[in-house]
Amino acid sequence: MTKRKSGILLHVTSIPSPFGIGDFGPSSRDFVDFLSDTGQKYWQVLPLNPTEGAYGNSPYSGPSSFAGNPLLVSPEYLKDEGYISESDLDGKPAFKDGRVNYGAASEYKSGILKRAFRNAAPELEQEPDFKKFVEDNRHWLNDFALYIAIKLRLESNTWRDFPQELREREFNAIESWNRELAPETLYHKFIQYIFFKQWYSLKKYANDKGIRIIGDIPYYVNYDSSEVWNSPETFKLDEEKNPIFVAGVPPDYFSKKGQLWGNPVYDWDELKETGYSWWMNRIGHNLSMFDVLRLDHFRGFVSYWEIKAGAKSAMKGNWVHIDAENFFDTLFERYDKSRFIAEDLGYITPDVKEIIKLYGLPGMKILLFAFGDDFPHGDYLPGNFDKNCVIYTGTHDNNTVIGWWKEEASKKQKSRIREFLEREIDEKNINWEFIELAMGSAADTAIIPMQDVLGLGAGAKMNRPSTSRGNWKWRLRPDEINPDLTEKLRELTEKSDRT
Repeated sequence: MTKRKSGILLHVTSIPSPFGIGDFGPSSRDFVDFLSDTGQKYWQVLPLNPTEGAYGNSPYSGPSSFAGNPLLVSPEYLKDEGYISESDLDGKPAFKDGRVNYGAASEYKSGILKRAFRNAAPELEQEPDFKKFVEDNRHWLNDFALYIAIKLRLESNTWRDFPQELREREFNAIESWNRELAPETLYHKFIQYIFFKQWYSLKKYANDKGIRIIGDIPYYVNYDSSEVWNSPETFKLDEEKNPIFVAGVPPDYFSKKGQLWGNPVYDWDELKETGYSWWMNRIGHNLSMFDVLRLDHFRGFVSYWEIKAGAKSAMKGNWVHIDAENFFDTLFERYDKSRFIAEDLGYITPDVKEIIKLYGLPGMKILLFAFGDDFPHGDYLPGNFDKNCVIYTGTHDNNTVIGWWKEEASKKQKSRIREFLEREIDEKNINWEFIELAMGSAADTAIIPMQDVLGLGAGAKMNRPSTSRGNWKWRLRPDEINPDLTEKLRELTEKSDRT
């Protein structure tokens, strides 16, 4: 990421489709064409892992950090691949554009996937590509398929509700349930096979167009996940396998009271003893899916905020320090460090900055943060940082630029922006002024959320940190990309020497 390039941040769920949620279907390729036509070189997405309504449909919170989200599978390509017929697509609800309807989309797509499986099942286990997929992914796939099958059979909320022999993963119990649930586990393996088949096809289409995919790996995993069930020693759990400590962050820009995430925290001493094999496998899996990987909550690899389980808020906790150099030496012996971005937002201490500098990793610069009380000396203001970084107008956790201007920016901040740009700014042009500022900056890479390209307000926010409802629903409408928009972005990209 050392050459001058730019890209767009748009999660797959936000792409137009006829099925209530964005997926890997034809509209994803249309979006790749838009990126190519405008001179972009990157498409940044959020995690593609399964999501659940119980956790607000957050892509950062699900039952697996390896598996893919079945909701992203394209019914149209299932038809093209011969798994279903045209008539199988009948009965589709009248989904509305502009917002994801997780409940209705899940119900409809679940029916489609089950029909596809019934059609494929008789010969599935003899299909060479399927057999190879199962073999190549056996280190996570078998446990994940069994975990989901058991949860559905027992109607369990978490693996803590499993019978004791399953909680403890006794060999005979695992073997018995594998036999009992063989059809169900085969179904979940089939879904993952289809997910990755369609994803890698889309990724190849993008790569062939000169577009690289930036992925995002959440730092923590859910307690209610296949990974904690099959690798409890990786986490700080008590003898009953309950979390001793949970994750969060102290008060920062995003939340005045901090954020109590509730995920189990890692036992880094145990991880170090194994050469960080759990992390190496997880990161390697994600690097096979993406060209570049954003390490979310990067500061957690240096020190993390540990909160006693049962606490009501994240305000009382302790910083726990990690042997970061040992971890990153191990990581970069195996994987090319040029494929990583450090998400260094929030409360960043000098030791975190030292690690980023030591390994020469590109961090993140957010223009929405550039005009605060540290103006004109802040780290996010163009002119104050070197080229080894990725600049954003904002991220999925921020308001849109126009929403920020109208709802959050103070009079002083607006005055500073006008002072810096030396012209009149208002809600009609602030988004393109910020896009041009990001594109024209020294940063090697500029990434712009699609909402800012479209000039949308606060209603298009993707996520509101510390809230659990109403997030992750915004979608691009089919008619919002037009020739005028394409030409405008292309001209600015060329002007900024990012093509």
